[in-house]
Amino acid sequence: MKILAKDILRNNVREKLNRGEVVSSMTVRMCRGIEIARIAKTAGFDSLYVDLEHSSLSLDVTGQICMAAMNIGMAAFVRVPANTPEWIARVLDAGALGIIAPHVSSADEAREIVRHARFAPLGERSVVSNLPHLEYRHFSAAESGPALNEATIVMVQFESAAGIDLAEDILAVEGIDMVMIGANDLAADMGIAGDYDNQRLHDAFERTMNACKKYNKHMGIGGLAGRPDLVAKFVAMGARYVSCGTDVGFLLSAGAAKVKELQSLTP
Repeated sequence: MKILAKDILRNNVREKLNRGEVVSSMTVRMCRGIEIARIAKTAGFDSLYVDLEHSSLSLDVTGQICMAAMNIGMAAFVRVPANTPEWIARVLDAGALGIIAPHVSSADEAREIVRHARFAPLGERSVVSNLPHLEYRHFSAAESGPALNEATIVMVQFESAAGIDLAEDILAVEGIDMVMIGANDLAADMGIAGDYDNQRLHDAFERTMNACKKYNKHMGIGGLAGRPDLVAKFVAMGARYVSCGTDVGFLLSAGAAKVKELQSLTP
């Protein structure tokens, strides 16, 4: 029986989102080995994303982590440092099953991101054969393009009041799957840095969620790993993708807890 591209490609995050389930994600900023994918999977995370915006990780390391994740049934995304084709197309070709585009504040920007991330007819991503997503098999562009478009998640981030103000315009763009609100940058842009209980920040989440519901898109939560109460509130509101923290944050937290435990034993 002939192997079809759509039979090889799958994205566990998209599947969970389509079922209305909450997706957990770990951010990779420090680890440079493929072991982090297995660790994230063993810990129970649904996905991970390599953060090239806030790390010195290379494209080579990023691709290795993404492929390792894909081979154990975990979707790996990449937050690109710039919403340009030389970043978006290359991380997708390297093995990512989606991109996170930071600092999006207009529908024109969203359309450009889709243009770089999607194959025709949705976008203009350059056709390439023998991708890791397809087990390096060759398929015709007519078959692989639609399958990759379906498997790939395109996520934008709202990190400014301007993005919130134009939430409906941005989420109306065909080819955008999800928006993740970056609570830290958004609060800073609003002049309320660190004030996570501020009603203006909560209103921004609610306004974005309403736009998501209108256009059948998903909402994610970023920057609130230290506030599980707010994560619970926004999940109840309808958010389904949760960025739970970073590899360096988890390591430091566990290490500090162990030191505190031992110090308590001192006579």
